[in-house]
Amino acid sequence: MPSKKKPATARASGSVLKAATAQPPLTSLRGVANWRDAAAWLKARGIEDVECITPDLAGVPRGKMMPTSKFTSNTSLALPSALYRHTISGDYPDETANFRYEPRDSDLKLVPDLSTLSVVPWESDPTAQVICDVVGTTGEQVPYTPRNVLKNVMRLYQDKGWKPVVAPEIEFYLVAINEDPDYPLHPPKGRSGRSIVGGQGYSIAGINEFDELIDDIYHFSEKQGLEIDTLIHEEGPAQLEINLRHGDPVQLADQVFLFKRTIREAALKHGIYATFMAKPMQGQPGSAMHIHQSVVDAKTGKNIFSNEDGTPSRTFFHFIGGMQKYVPSSLVMLAPYVNSYRRLTPDMACPVNNAWGYDNRTTAFRVPISEPAARRVENRLPSSDANPYLALAASLACGWLGIMKEIEPTEPTYDTANEGSIDLPRGLLEAVALLEDEPAFEDVFGKEFIGLYAGVKRGEFETFMQVISPWEREFLLLNV
Repeated sequence: MPSKKKPATARASGSVLKAATAQPPLTSLRGVANWRDAAAWLKARGIEDVECITPDLAGVPRGKMMPTSKFTSNTSLALPSALYRHTISGDYPDETANFRYEPRDSDLKLVPDLSTLSVVPWESDPTAQVICDVVGTTGEQVPYTPRNVLKNVMRLYQDKGWKPVVAPEIEFYLVAINEDPDYPLHPPKGRSGRSIVGGQGYSIAGINEFDELIDDIYHFSEKQGLEIDTLIHEEGPAQLEINLRHGDPVQLADQVFLFKRTIREAALKHGIYATFMAKPMQGQPGSAMHIHQSVVDAKTGKNIFSNEDGTPSRTFFHFIGGMQKYVPSSLVMLAPYVNSYRRLTPDMACPVNNAWGYDNRTTAFRVPISEPAARRVENRLPSSDANPYLALAASLACGWLGIMKEIEPTEPTYDTANEGSIDLPRGLLEAVALLEDEPAFEDVFGKEFIGLYAGVKRGEFETFMQVISPWEREFLLLNV
């Protein structure tokens, strides 16, 4: 696969886990073991401020910034519970039977995960960042926060002695600065002085148009201890894809969370936008976040999708069966906005089905050709606008339900799977209703999360319905 390969230093830091545990605390690019090491790490770098961040339901970083002296002095960090009840536009939906506000809007506490401590390389003053977990005021778990939703799904596997392994692939567009949202987006000019056009899939020349920006993405990533496996140009104009190395789902969700921020900041430095909208430009391919998934035995490290003789296991097929049955009902966690469903349309290079097949990119669930030890399932439905914690939680939970219920998959699809009917929800409200109507999800996601998430999504839909689109003005203004 053609890719933009950077010097070894850009990838030499290894996985996040290695960076956090194998290196001495003062030289570690990412993560320390305890507060004593954190104080020494911050002092060695002359860090003045620390950003304590956590993802909200949309995956947007929320939190507080403080001087380093306060961060290391056991300062209590709190955010209001309403943070997890507002829409992407900042509105607060009306209450329903299942969507309720906390009566006192009481505090939630931020607990820094010191294994995620790293510098913020784009800041002019020495600044660090740390991802935080969220707990109640007495330390109890808050089940509806995205990081906790994923951790709860991970515990389901851990209780069976298993460990999921994932590898996300994230697509995004570079677009010219757009100050007026009424105007369509268009590609930026590259180093040639011309706007890049489509048809540049896997083109090295397409990547080279943005060499300096990509250099900054690599440099920013290296300084944070984040590792990019490969980077390619996708089919859309100035559409790129970053592939991450496989690893622990929570750590990989953290990486995607930070990569999105990193890529946006690098783009702004060069006077352009980076967008993870699922469908930013009409007539162009959408942006996906494909998720490769396997499950290993926690003690032996062996892939439970393969038998001893290398053949696929029944667990492998049941995992696929669970995804076929339950992913359509959890699609709103993989495609969370009205815009997401503009990507999920026929003939636009993404699946609109729940079929599976061997090395078949037209299916929702593709099994790449691999050795038995690397046998995995690629979920091709998630869009790049998805909250990575929730997308991983949904995908892994559906596979887990398939294993537990021993759900048999259909026969694999060997032809084009995108011809015929669409086997997925066609819009946001339909997807929300399917999430609420699936009783098996209460055990894996929690009733409180489902109620809050569904309420926020309905609120976003109502906000969207207040906007009159160009299509309506063009075809309805003088014709109806």
